[in-house]
Amino acid sequence: MGTTAFLMSIPTSLNLPPLPICAILDEIRFHLAKGSAVLAAPPGSGKTTVVPLALLEEPWLAGKSILILEPRRLATRAAAMRMAAILGEPVGQRVGYQIRFDRKISKHTRIEVVTEGILTRRLQQDAALEDVGLVIFDEFHERSLHADLALALCLDLCQLREDLRLLVMSATLDTEPIARLLGGAPVITAKGKMFAVTTEYIERPTRGPLAEVVCSAVSRLADLGGDMLVFLPGSREIRDTHQLLQEQPGLADRLILPLMSELSQKDQDRAILPDPQGRRRIILATAIAETSLTIEGVRTVVDSGWSRLPAFDPRSGLTRLQTVRVSKATADQRTGRAGRLGPGHCLRLWTREEQHSLPAFHPAEIINADLAPLALELALWGVSEPNVLLWLDPPRAGSFAQACALLRGLRAVDSRGRITPMGRKMAELPLHPRLAHMLLQGRSNGLEPLACDLAALLSERDPLRGRERGCDVRDRLHLLATWRKKGDRAVDQRGGDVAPLRRIDQTAAQLRHTPNQTGGWQPEDVGALLLAAYPERVARRRPRQRDRYLLACGRGVRLSATDPLCGEEYLIAAQVDSGHSEGRIFLAAPVELATVQSQAPHLLAREDLVCWDGENARVTAATRTTLGTIVVEERPLADVPQERITAALLDGIAQAGLEVLPWNGKVRQLQARLLNLRQWLPEEDWPDVSDQALAADYSWLMPYLGTMNRLEQLKGIDLCAVLLSRISWPEQQRLGSLAPESISVPSGSKIRIEYRIDEPPLLAVRLQEMFGLQQTPAVCNGRVPLLLHLLSPARRPIQVTTDLASFWHNGYPQVKKELKGRYPKHAWPDDPLEAAPLRGVPRRR
Repeated sequence: MGTTAFLMSIPTSLNLPPLPICAILDEIRFHLAKGSAVLAAPPGSGKTTVVPLALLEEPWLAGKSILILEPRRLATRAAAMRMAAILGEPVGQRVGYQIRFDRKISKHTRIEVVTEGILTRRLQQDAALEDVGLVIFDEFHERSLHADLALALCLDLCQLREDLRLLVMSATLDTEPIARLLGGAPVITAKGKMFAVTTEYIERPTRGPLAEVVCSAVSRLADLGGDMLVFLPGSREIRDTHQLLQEQPGLADRLILPLMSELSQKDQDRAILPDPQGRRRIILATAIAETSLTIEGVRTVVDSGWSRLPAFDPRSGLTRLQTVRVSKATADQRTGRAGRLGPGHCLRLWTREEQHSLPAFHPAEIINADLAPLALELALWGVSEPNVLLWLDPPRAGSFAQACALLRGLRAVDSRGRITPMGRKMAELPLHPRLAHMLLQGRSNGLEPLACDLAALLSERDPLRGRERGCDVRDRLHLLATWRKKGDRAVDQRGGDVAPLRRIDQTAAQLRHTPNQTGGWQPEDVGALLLAAYPERVARRRPRQRDRYLLACGRGVRLSATDPLCGEEYLIAAQVDSGHSEGRIFLAAPVELATVQSQAPHLLAREDLVCWDGENARVTAATRTTLGTIVVEERPLADVPQERITAALLDGIAQAGLEVLPWNGKVRQLQARLLNLRQWLPEEDWPDVSDQALAADYSWLMPYLGTMNRLEQLKGIDLCAVLLSRISWPEQQRLGSLAPESISVPSGSKIRIEYRIDEPPLLAVRLQEMFGLQQTPAVCNGRVPLLLHLLSPARRPIQVTTDLASFWHNGYPQVKKELKGRYPKHAWPDDPLEAAPLRGVPRRR
């Protein structure tokens, strides 16, 4: 079918404009007849709906199906409905779709639009995909984890099936890397956009709450024709903006609608389809509306400039949502929404200068995601090392290792990374491996209804509203039970949100083996089931704290100070972010230590420990029971060998540093004497007793610790004896002669020498005591002259010299002139070399 014939097959009643993609359909057919390809086409070009229909009767397809992968459920359903409408058929005939818990496919279906996870499940169940001839990866630039995994598996399958074609489509993708990954596949490019979109920037960076900034921008553009699409980072910002816009009198005639993934299908359709009453709409959307979705009537886009992306921390095993600036590629996608059906306008709430600093693309999800689902899928595929497959960005080694460790703890894989029977059962469930393990345990314990409700609740948006909603999971379960029994009104009165409750109920029903299965549960059952999903998130309350806890994985977390769960000794933190210095708990339930001991004894470790207690500055010897980093119980340990106590004390000294030892001036002088000899006599083997050398290995101190076990006992150590023990008795004698502690001066006084490291030794002596001495005193067999501080009678330095003879000749006459009048009782002879040295004031005769 040529381009003209294809366009003629479209019912004229739909009034579709000519689509840019039609100009390159023949080129697409030509390349796909030979193999896989990459298609780069701008937003609104028609690639999602036109290309699959145009390829349906290609000879190389041989009557097989086309699978189209979409990154979101809303786009999946909308694309299938659009193509079915073009063909004039209901969804489920030649065009069908399948998303989680919703499937409209029949024996006549040739084009299947599915979410990326559905393809992964289908590949695992039918590795050959014999009835599929083409797999289309739409909007691949979003680089979801499932899309990268599905592409890697399809490329692996292509090694066995040469007839299987892959078509990777995107509006903003850097096409060259993906073309290389596909073995040098051709890149087909569609030129031009559907309609022109004028792009406006603000003059100065925004300030103030985002909702207020967006509300002001929307009000300013309200007079532009058509509907308006506003991009916001998340549901909280949508709710805040929605409330502010409803208070604007100038927008009273507008229909203000949210568009988020957690909304019901009915509410999503209200935002996507034109209003039956013809009212103009303001649609407040998350990233769900960025791609693969035409919202009829939109002529104006307001882009807040923010995205919310998950970031996984493999060290803690926790994920936090980060609000970040949009990428240039994302901004272009959002702008394109305004030009789908006619000329449009886009207001970007950032400056032209800020535009230059935006990243080109957001990083692929595989870079920052929790890789546990991917690791389980690879194990089911028979792959324990991801590098055997082809990836655009391979999984990071640290994150993948953390994911494999989690799967081993959940008994999903063995020590060699091979999938276990438990892992196969977990992979069959449309849940994260944690929740799948919890659900299987609930089935085995007779708690399947509760486990299904918990899995659904933890997969969907929180049904409780308000800032003071508390973190107790059991409150949500009671709210769900109330809604099932009494309906929407009873839930509204309790501050609940009906929409997520409906989704939770639907998901739980799909997970249950037996329809309408019910069963009672006890409060402690909730913590027991959550333990199966989050074993490393057992949290114990910190001593003398009500709202701060320590997770078994080592992370500190906290509750709101007013949360009813405050004060519980043990919790299971089901939803918690990694935070910065401390994470925040969003959903949790109490758990008894006895439950952990009986249900997960492998999590507990018992060890006889002799270790340093830094808080109390002493060695602790105890039998300690731990749950990860949590100390569950500690009992004193008797009959501990002294060498273990001494080793622990040395650890404590190392942690505290050398300063805890009883240093004094005498010890420091001995240290300096030894270090000086080491420097002066490098040919001899004097020990290195510098602080750096001593702190590098404290074993030198061990023989002197005796039965000590506390820092305060170190005061009794004779450090001089310790340092002297580093040298032999003959060396100690040489130390006294080479670097004596003191020296005799001409007056007969014995004066202490001050030894310094990396400086000459110093001798401070009154000038009159040196009369008659011509040569400067020296140590180390006369090799090292002393630095003389010649003092006045008041013991103040009047001259610093290492050349005494020069001082007598040149400096002394001036000193005598200045000081003789000030100190007339002291001797100031004309010739100091001929004068007798004096200790004090000479007596008068």
